[in-house]
Amino acid sequence: MSSRIVDAPRIAASALVVLDGVGLGVTDVVRLADGAARPVPGSEGMRRVEESWDAARRIAATGRVYGRSTGVGANRNEDVPTEAAAEHGLRLLRSHAGAIGEELPARQVRAMLAVRANQLLAGGAGLRPTVVTALCEALESGAYPVVNEFGSVGTGDIAALAQAGLALAGEHPWRGPGAPEPQPLDNNDALAFISSNALTLGQSALALRELRGLLEATQVVGALSLLAVDGSHEAYAAPVHAARPHRGSSEVARRMRELIGAADRPTPPLGRLQDPYGFRCLPQIHGPAHDAADALAEVLAIEINAAAENPLICPEDLAAYHHGGFYQAQLALALDHFRLAMTQAARLSTSRLSTLNEPAFTRLRPFLADQEPASSGVMILEYSAGAALGDLRAFSAPASLGHAVLSRGVEEQASFASLAARQTLRACGAYRLVVGCELVAAVRALRQRDVRPDPELGVGRALELAESVLDEDPADRPLTGDVTTAAALLDRFTDIWRGSKS
Repeated sequence: MSSRIVDAPRIAASALVVLDGVGLGVTDVVRLADGAARPVPGSEGMRRVEESWDAARRIAATGRVYGRSTGVGANRNEDVPTEAAAEHGLRLLRSHAGAIGEELPARQVRAMLAVRANQLLAGGAGLRPTVVTALCEALESGAYPVVNEFGSVGTGDIAALAQAGLALAGEHPWRGPGAPEPQPLDNNDALAFISSNALTLGQSALALRELRGLLEATQVVGALSLLAVDGSHEAYAAPVHAARPHRGSSEVARRMRELIGAADRPTPPLGRLQDPYGFRCLPQIHGPAHDAADALAEVLAIEINAAAENPLICPEDLAAYHHGGFYQAQLALALDHFRLAMTQAARLSTSRLSTLNEPAFTRLRPFLADQEPASSGVMILEYSAGAALGDLRAFSAPASLGHAVLSRGVEEQASFASLAARQTLRACGAYRLVVGCELVAAVRALRQRDVRPDPELGVGRALELAESVLDEDPADRPLTGDVTTAAALLDRFTDIWRGSKS
């Protein structure tokens, strides 16, 4: 990951996100991470924080509570003397603030702060209420603590959050303006703050938002490629998907019919009988990717609003429940599933790119070359897309297969959801470049064939947009800039895809 320090964002003063510990969504996390909104803690959530803070102190004063009156990990059976309890909290933060590697960009750290503030408002941490206020102040001002990349194995982002905790205590650096006043953190605050997967969840939210949008844009690019090769509409026919009614595939087929202006029951084409898989199997490959995105979103909706701290402070019972709710198996598996599904969609894009280079499908010169003898045209894009796809395949290796035995064998399993989140974030750039290569070729083919779809259709709007920014020179020349421009354009294609929703 890049160690470049991202400037603190300018906060949109008029946009508010209410943090209530109940209904924060992925879009809200992204807006807070980007500085597109400012957080406001909900009154009911603050009431829960205050009740759990009061209950936690009463419980810890009368009994043994993990991390408050005892050590942690393999030290769980070592009691902390009452006279050393306050200093124990700071020592815990100092000892655990050992994250290593590259410094994370502002956006990821801010996503972590947003998730952690909201989780605290769910009311199970038993943490002092002023910490929530301080986190919201940081999100509003643009300040964020220095956090390094590695330190979690998916059983709590304790190293990253310990760095944030020390920053809140005034012992660790902040980036950006407006750092909150130091907080008097003690033994009742330290473990309560770091017992969370907030960084992993924040990174997952950012990755889901970007990759879901790219998946939607890919279908628009696929529709342009279909038009460029005079592809059949039969693969998207309503009866085909009514006969095999997977939700995601059926929706992809319906959206494709809207994008290209196809009938629900299209007539067979006059030319070739069947298209290559890149066109014919698009609903069957994009559909599962949409389903995987939905499944990941459901997991995140729960975790972002969960009181998953160990121990869980329950004011109603005046009890501290020790448990394993920090273990992120659901998230790790959902992230792995999502990346694998996205890799299938990217691979299909490279298949369509290969078809666009074939005169039998385009009735143009090989590689969409100009009229000069032996011109290479867009030949190199197959290689470039294949190289990016190689990275995407590597990032899609299941992180949940990882294993670790830690803390003298007391913690003998790990989900590696943190690795899954990092891999999903890294997949964004590679995926974007693969589809950018297809878009450059599709637009060139449509230009050379002088195909002009109805501007009222999604494909028509997409082609007009692409032609306004992509160089039309067909001569052999470096295509790096073309692909960079096309890859950046995909975010606007997402809007076209969403605009086709009925």
